[in-house]
Amino acid sequence: MQKVQHIIGADLSKKTIDLFYHLKETYLKIENNLQGFKTMLKWINQQRVNSFELIIVMEHTGLYSFRFEEFLHRHQILFTKVSALAIKHSMGLVRGKSDKIDACRIAAYGYEKKDKLSAELPNSKELQRLQLLYATRERLVKQKVGLMNAVKEYRNIGLLQNDPVLQSQQRLIKNYEKEIAKLEAQIDDIFKSNPSLQKNHFLLQSIKGVGKVLATAIIIKTRNFTRFTNARKFACFCGTAPFEHTSGTSIKGRTRVSHLADKQMKTLLDLSAKTAIQYDKELREYYLKRTQNGKPKMSTINIVRNKILYRMFAVIKRQTPFIENYLQAA
Repeated sequence: MQKVQHIIGADLSKKTIDLFYHLKETYLKIENNLQGFKTMLKWINQQRVNSFELIIVMEHTGLYSFRFEEFLHRHQILFTKVSALAIKHSMGLVRGKSDKIDACRIAAYGYEKKDKLSAELPNSKELQRLQLLYATRERLVKQKVGLMNAVKEYRNIGLLQNDPVLQSQQRLIKNYEKEIAKLEAQIDDIFKSNPSLQKNHFLLQSIKGVGKVLATAIIIKTRNFTRFTNARKFACFCGTAPFEHTSGTSIKGRTRVSHLADKQMKTLLDLSAKTAIQYDKELREYYLKRTQNGKPKMSTINIVRNKILYRMFAVIKRQTPFIENYLQAA
């Protein structure tokens, strides 16, 4: 990427986008739609900015930025997405808040970090569709779990199986199961249509403890293993990488993981580790030996999570399935 000289901070919401150009301190508010994006292009041209030296900095906002990102890629305007928490921590003590102020603060953060910013690369159509289907599936699964918990509560208070209240919940659960199955079928079709995605999906599942859901999630998060160069960086992203916690002679804390993490991936890896401990002989022996020696269970599970992460990156790098009990392959 060419050296960035011009930073525009973008604060996105469902209906509007607030833009702040750091060097000239100019501001623009646009609609979060195609007409608004075209207005932004005219405004950028008015600033007499070389688009190859410009990058737009925005927070992660999920689907709010979907159309905006497509437009920027189509017009070859660089952009990057940063954590809202990282911006907040960089500002120190602040007072006041508005959309304009937020855009200004995002621009200031981007200018301060401009030498470290990396532009977002466009996703393939298959990955974009996969991400949308997976996110929809996750949402339906959460709603289904909520209904299942409600059914348990109704049964606990003594409702009979033929009670209309209970039956309505169970009908909804069945409908959710049907819709989830349809989404999973579409996800499978995407993997079948793309040889690279399909092979990586298969290789990941050759590791005990890694199922379809985790394999799909990691392919999405890593953009089919192009976003992160190694397992350690992805472990930092997931919140499983341990960091030292010491200061001088007074603080001698144990290494610990950071709470700044992708909580969804961390949960999936936790479930994977607990499954692997049951069915993978090597990891089970490691877990039992370490806990029997008095080591904390949670830190041991976290080590197992990282072992699984390293195995996933290893099989993708080699493009061969995981070989059980062959330690050099782990």
